[in-house]
Amino acid sequence: MTSFLMGSTTASDISSQLTRLRHQVGAPAVGMVLTLVVVCDESKQYDAVRAASEASREHPSRILAVIPREREEPTRLDAEIRVGELTTGEVVLLRMYGELRDHADSVLSPLLLPDIPVVVWWPGEAPQNPAKDPVGAYGQRRITDARSSRDSVAAVKTRIDGYTPGDTDLSWTRLTPWRSLLAAAFDLPVGRVTEGVVEAEPDHPSAALLAAWLSERLDAPIGVGESKGPGLTAVRLRTAEGGEVRIERHDSRTATLSRPGQPDRHVALARRPTSDLLAEELRRLDPDQIYESAIKHVTTCHGV
Repeated sequence: MTSFLMGSTTASDISSQLTRLRHQVGAPAVGMVLTLVVVCDESKQYDAVRAASEASREHPSRILAVIPREREEPTRLDAEIRVGELTTGEVVLLRMYGELRDHADSVLSPLLLPDIPVVVWWPGEAPQNPAKDPVGAYGQRRITDARSSRDSVAAVKTRIDGYTPGDTDLSWTRLTPWRSLLAAAFDLPVGRVTEGVVEAEPDHPSAALLAAWLSERLDAPIGVGESKGPGLTAVRLRTAEGGEVRIERHDSRTATLSRPGQPDRHVALARRPTSDLLAEELRRLDPDQIYESAIKHVTTCHGV
């Protein structure tokens, strides 16, 4: 791994240094498929950059980490460039002090790779309308994570009015195994679903989204109930014939699928690391219309 520190620098100098380092380590930028911008504070940058670097093994990227620092400091830009650390691309940590915190878009512009997509990820607190944020405006996709907000369910609701095609949230991405398993539960006829509940630890944003998705797809009232957790623990769907389709997760790896007239099945339902969630979102750069539909249905679900 090659690392280079640049204090009180400029975007132009950073770009020139990237070119020199690429030549030194033999890592041409032409192999990269996107620019991933990570906007986070210093306390989250280590885990966020590590997750982005691991995801970039599947999607070679230039990773630009925007890290706002002390506003009262004199305006300056410090940079740390890493080439060859966990990733097939490049990592640039951009620490912005003083008034520069409010002009991150001007720093990023010369560093975006030309003619390839830009994805912006907020692993912590995110703007209410990501597409109208100066940095978010660069992104074809904009990834937030409501679970990192102080009020995670409220954060999901605020995404509704500000939704723009290309927005998504990792609280939705975490549901992919649950949605796949629920879809498989209906491979055999089970009858019409009349009502249901998604159970999770209190104020769990993924529970709200899953209930909304189920309610719209099944045309039935789906509520959100509390459990001891951790995370999502169960989905219970009552049918018109009186039977119940159930998925109950017992630990972080397995669950039980129950259907009327069928033996119970033990199935894999593991919690995934952030790097896997991010890699999944980077596989698609078109708008996620199913997420859009689910998020706009959130407020109609009982208990949300």
